[in-house]
Amino acid sequence: MTKNIPEMYGSLVFNDKVMHSKLPKDVYRALRKTIQNNTHLELDVANAVAVAMKEWAVENGATHFTHWFQPMTGITAEKHDSFISPSDGGVIMEFSGKELVKGEPDASSFPSGGLRATFEARGYTSWDPTSPAFIKDGTLYIPTAFCSYTGEALDKKTPLLRSMEALNKEAVQLLHVLGNTAVKSVSTTVGPEQEYFLLDKAMYRARKDLLFCGRTLFGASAPKGQEMEDHYFGVLKPRVSAFMHELDEELWKVGIPAKTKHNEVAPAQHELAPVFETANVAVDHNQLTMEIMKKVADKHDLACLIHEKPFEGINGSGKHNNWSMVTDTGLNLLNPGKTPAENIQFLIFLTAVISAVDDYADLMRISVASAGNDHRLGANEAPPAIVSIFLGDELTDILKSIENNTLCAEKAAIQMETGAHVLPHFFRDTTDRNRTSPFAFTGNKFEFRMLGSSLSVSGPNVVLNTAVAEELRQFSEKLKDVPVEEMNAAVHRLIREAILLHKKIIFNGNGYTDEWVGEAEKRGLYNLKTTPDALQQFIVQKNKELFLSHKVFTETEILARYEIILENYSKVIHIESKTLTEMMKKDLLPSVYDYMGQVSVAANEKKSLCPSISTECEVSLITKLTDLAASITAHTVELEAGTVKAEGIEDFLERAHYYCNTVLRLMETIRGAADEAESLIPDDLLPYPTYDQLLFSV
Repeated sequence: MTKNIPEMYGSLVFNDKVMHSKLPKDVYRALRKTIQNNTHLELDVANAVAVAMKEWAVENGATHFTHWFQPMTGITAEKHDSFISPSDGGVIMEFSGKELVKGEPDASSFPSGGLRATFEARGYTSWDPTSPAFIKDGTLYIPTAFCSYTGEALDKKTPLLRSMEALNKEAVQLLHVLGNTAVKSVSTTVGPEQEYFLLDKAMYRARKDLLFCGRTLFGASAPKGQEMEDHYFGVLKPRVSAFMHELDEELWKVGIPAKTKHNEVAPAQHELAPVFETANVAVDHNQLTMEIMKKVADKHDLACLIHEKPFEGINGSGKHNNWSMVTDTGLNLLNPGKTPAENIQFLIFLTAVISAVDDYADLMRISVASAGNDHRLGANEAPPAIVSIFLGDELTDILKSIENNTLCAEKAAIQMETGAHVLPHFFRDTTDRNRTSPFAFTGNKFEFRMLGSSLSVSGPNVVLNTAVAEELRQFSEKLKDVPVEEMNAAVHRLIREAILLHKKIIFNGNGYTDEWVGEAEKRGLYNLKTTPDALQQFIVQKNKELFLSHKVFTETEILARYEIILENYSKVIHIESKTLTEMMKKDLLPSVYDYMGQVSVAANEKKSLCPSISTECEVSLITKLTDLAASITAHTVELEAGTVKAEGIEDFLERAHYYCNTVLRLMETIRGAADEAESLIPDDLLPYPTYDQLLFSV
């Protein structure tokens, strides 16, 4: 039976259509005003909304509600309460405005970076009416912000909302200075593409490294990887297709506009892309997407991996953050129009983004920093750690003409000739994206391609929104007193000055080459290869001033996040180190010794049958395995000692550097020997599945 997708879509969301039908007109108008204008919601309105929300949720099978929030763990959190309230020996279903607006989960075990003391463990969740509530698993989910007992943000939603307000304020101000006074608000839109791997669930469970770390810490390469390029956009296998079909339906029910799905480059790798949404909703939906992916995969006896680099030797998974700015009048401020050279409004907002990325390239790198993403960036599958902007030939030529005060010759659209007359004509895209660029202009938006697959997209958008807001503020300041008749000339001068100052960030070439690394250094661009290298920049004065001036973070919130990210980095490598040590001792080394014993027995049997027969092959193999086992054992002992030493380092940055430069390097050394040893041992002697079994079993 064919399902009615329009009826299914958003059927479990307390969306505008539901609100309009369930709420009294005055309450509906008050709530819409809050959502559209970021105004305060009165308690009497909240009470009316709560009653309607509860009735709707109960009608759809919900028995509980939860304040759904995004602590600094990078995943979501929830505490469920039932609607029941005792009454005359029975129960009634109740839900008040106070329960809707505020919750009080214990904050003691969430990362806080020192923002809370033990005696101030309580935290508060606060309803975010701009992100619609939804029903999942019989519970009403209410998107909320999360703050400490003393009011500091302990989550990823609050700073995002602050950054959106900052950009809205500065963008509207600049538009008014330019004479576009019809615009009342500007919002940022985001479309995060999500890459992931699907493995057989039983095989996934048979590997401790996948269970504890989300990635394989060692493993010999399969005979075939992605060399044939036959998996990319290939035919979906039935098991994968069934998973994707159910995933689409589950996402559509909760209002997530899943649009595109396909096989990715690496075997067992896939991608899902949604339609653009307001940044805040897009962030919530991406967190929900990752959760639902894992849940649906489990139903299909699959495991969904969202780690940045689950397997060595093949592509890892990223998350492309497609970002733009849209006015309440429906104008995309990054849409060049038919004649971008004459579109002053587009050019000034484009220049603001270029300036922002150049001035705060270190923050852009920090916003995607994680232990997992460090394995992926620059590995010929993801952009390098050097932040640069790709504009394409047409926009680059326009900016050069402004820089040189020359006329820009309009280029005619190039019709593509395929050589087959039966095929329809089409025109080449002048902004075709450069896949090696971290930050590429792709027609009417920028695609920030450095994000790791498991990352919350909140952080990168907080940085991008705030940095662009600052450039827009500076532009407004320079133009605010310019007479109307002189505005075009003044804007032209401002854009030219900005181009001269920031053109070093523009690079349309191949970001993977060694030549670009050298060129970037000459240009003075950052090359922050690891998370500890990058995080040092988070607390430099210019970056703190950016967040403080736009009230996106307080100073204590900045320092807290600095500590949390560094501590998380160290914890990840600590867990990986302990897991690798255990797998060497309990899994691989016993297999090595078992195989050596079997080879030795075989050699002795050969000798007993024919004393003159050569056992050189067996001796060579045993010698090789003995050397590898000795190397693994010695370095594992060293790794254990190094991990203990790292635990004793009190300074967060020093500890992170030690994990990066010492512990991680020891793990890589062990991996080299372990991979070689594994390749010499029969699969049936290994207590875990190998790469060829993991990657080609689904």
